[in-house]
Amino acid sequence: MKFSENWLREWVNPNVTTDELVAQVTLAGLEVDEVEAAAGEFTGVVVGEILAAEQHPNADKLQVCTVSDGTEQFQVVCGAPNARPGIKIPFAKIGAVLGGDFKIKKAKLRQVESFGMLCSASELKISDDHDGILELAADAPVGADIREYLSLDDSIIDVDLTPNRADCLSIAGLAREVGVINKVDLTPVAIETQAVSIDETFPVRVEATEGCPRYLGRVIKGVNVKAETPLWMVEKLRRSGIRSIDPIVDITNYVMIELGQPMHAFDLNNLSGSVVVRMAEEGEKLLLLDGQEIALRSDTMVIADEQKPLAMAGIMGGEHSGVNEQTQTIFLESAFFAPLALAGKARSYGLHTDSSHRFERGVDATLAPKAMERATQLILEIAGGEVGPVNEAVTEANLPKANQVTLRRKKLDQYLATSLDKDLVTDILTRLDLEMVEVTDEAWVTVAPSHRFDIEIEADLIEEVARIYGYDNLPSSMPTAAVDFTPSSESKTPIQALRATLVSQGYQEAVTYSFIDPAVSKQFFPEIDPVPLENPISGDMGVMRPSLLPGLVKVYLHNQNRQQSRVRIFETGSRFVGDVNKLDELDQKHQVAGLIAGSRYPEGWYHNSEKVDFYDLKAHVEAIFALNQGPKPEFERADEVYLHPGRSAYVLVNGERVGVIGELHPQLAKQLGTNQAVYVFEIDLVTVLGAKLPEYQRISKFPEVRRDLALLVKRETPVKALESVIAEFAGEAFKKVTVFDIYQGQGIDESEKSVALGLTWQHPSHTLSDEEVNSAVEAVTGALADKLGAVIRG
Repeated sequence: MKFSENWLREWVNPNVTTDELVAQVTLAGLEVDEVEAAAGEFTGVVVGEILAAEQHPNADKLQVCTVSDGTEQFQVVCGAPNARPGIKIPFAKIGAVLGGDFKIKKAKLRQVESFGMLCSASELKISDDHDGILELAADAPVGADIREYLSLDDSIIDVDLTPNRADCLSIAGLAREVGVINKVDLTPVAIETQAVSIDETFPVRVEATEGCPRYLGRVIKGVNVKAETPLWMVEKLRRSGIRSIDPIVDITNYVMIELGQPMHAFDLNNLSGSVVVRMAEEGEKLLLLDGQEIALRSDTMVIADEQKPLAMAGIMGGEHSGVNEQTQTIFLESAFFAPLALAGKARSYGLHTDSSHRFERGVDATLAPKAMERATQLILEIAGGEVGPVNEAVTEANLPKANQVTLRRKKLDQYLATSLDKDLVTDILTRLDLEMVEVTDEAWVTVAPSHRFDIEIEADLIEEVARIYGYDNLPSSMPTAAVDFTPSSESKTPIQALRATLVSQGYQEAVTYSFIDPAVSKQFFPEIDPVPLENPISGDMGVMRPSLLPGLVKVYLHNQNRQQSRVRIFETGSRFVGDVNKLDELDQKHQVAGLIAGSRYPEGWYHNSEKVDFYDLKAHVEAIFALNQGPKPEFERADEVYLHPGRSAYVLVNGERVGVIGELHPQLAKQLGTNQAVYVFEIDLVTVLGAKLPEYQRISKFPEVRRDLALLVKRETPVKALESVIAEFAGEAFKKVTVFDIYQGQGIDESEKSVALGLTWQHPSHTLSDEEVNSAVEAVTGALADKLGAVIRG
């Protein structure tokens, strides 16, 4: 809501600057969006009067005007189409400065001298109107400073109100707030009950009593709609963002801004029978004031007569029943419409008006009679007329009831973290117009005023006390609580470390749905019946995922279809296997899964473009297990149907399967539409994150001893079997075994392979002798021959 600071100060004038006022209002919860000057920066502009206007001898669109400033006459060349004798206008004399730096000087326009400039509203930055010079009121004092005459030393303040503070959508409401904050009394406008001069009334009937519990109407005869709206009213409306139209419309808009009560005036000659407040008939047509014809719905409340709808109640009037240039008798209405009856109605028709904005948020239910008298008073002063009695239709049962709210001392102290003096709290509540029913040391029992329909519960009163006391005056303290810190276990690796390790390997984390397509589940796991969803989001999300891999493959395909061939992604989450109706049989485990495809390295000149393979993935899996310093993972051939039979393996820890790695089966890859080999892994997250507590071990200062063996073994013998036998029989000084060559081919039987191993020993307390090492080698070769049939290659 925009409003003039000067207008506000007519109601309440605290001894604070504009900046201080803005800060106070904002801190009280009425956030100020913008503050702008009511006019531009200028000096030397006075009220002038055009005494004569003649055609310029050398230009068709220019006139030579004789302008008086009250003491002298000046010749001014002007191109405004509305320049004519007898009007009062802003006159910038020689030496005047506009816009801060544009100085008016003597000029010559088409060989005719000009001594000054006649100004438009846009040149003074009063408004954007630049169609002609600004015409002032006929009684404007010639020679008076324009800035003083129009009270342009003013600020326009734009306040952004929350929906619950509709009581501040008026000068009166804002003045109440400012007065309470600064402990300053209000000087409200004097509103007197207008004397009735005629007996004429117009019947009023309310059928929609829930939506319209109160409706007032009054007949005013003999109004002059061609009267000039006073400049002070035009300026106040302009600074509130409202354009002047005619005196009757201007007055209803003025009362709406001043008091907060939307009003409307009908041309009585266009009304038939009586005014009826009812619900619209489905499809009923109404031509609105903005020229738009709409088809009404049956859930919309209208103001109608006995033949037709006249207006959308609380939103906008109709074109044919409104005040026009021929209007002499008006029917002035003022009503209370329930917020719920109008909520969302304007927007549903693509409309938003000042009236609907207020009624949707709530208007004081007792304000309509007061607004009626104020509007009548202004109409008589400006447009004249004879006043009839007010005809009121009211349903008391449907009017809002005053809320009685109790504020407890204990709760107030608890929420504000301080204890305020009882008299201070009482003073704040009283200045907020709350009625004090009972005040004790323990509580305040109050009744909210009719304009504060947002005060319903105790928390509302606590907020009000805090607002007015000042949030910045409340003590600042950190909340305290007894917190038992859970010790961080060193036997568990943080999941952030796991993620960081994978990211360092070039992976990016993905987050996929826990629901997948039943058909895709069968492609990967034909032997598993996935857990179905009773109400799936869509057909392709019908079951819970038995693995994270289908989701990651879907992400890969999404990237592949967008020319991203090099992909490394991972995800942590749960997979679900079993019967959801038998919780003891439902296997829900947290997993970490990953996928790689494409080139081994990012594109660059410094390496070739070889593709990733099984061993790249194996290295990544070993890297994440290295985080926890626990048992190293072991690998054995896997037989999963969705993986390549020769390029896949189960991951074992302490002999137990905890995951699987490998290349997608070529047949499945073809079905899915991938154009290259895709490698995946999925491992139990709890196992990966399990950590071994660190133990101190002395580093031996004695040299290592290495012996190399070349063994002939059966082709199907896994290297892991060789490593296990060596570790068992190599003795306590044995450190490690390294495979440095595997050979199959010429010179070796087709059923065999040659495996070259490097065995390393190191004793913690002495240098190993040749005899000790040779003895260990003999024990190892003997065990390999006995258990695996391995022989030393000659």
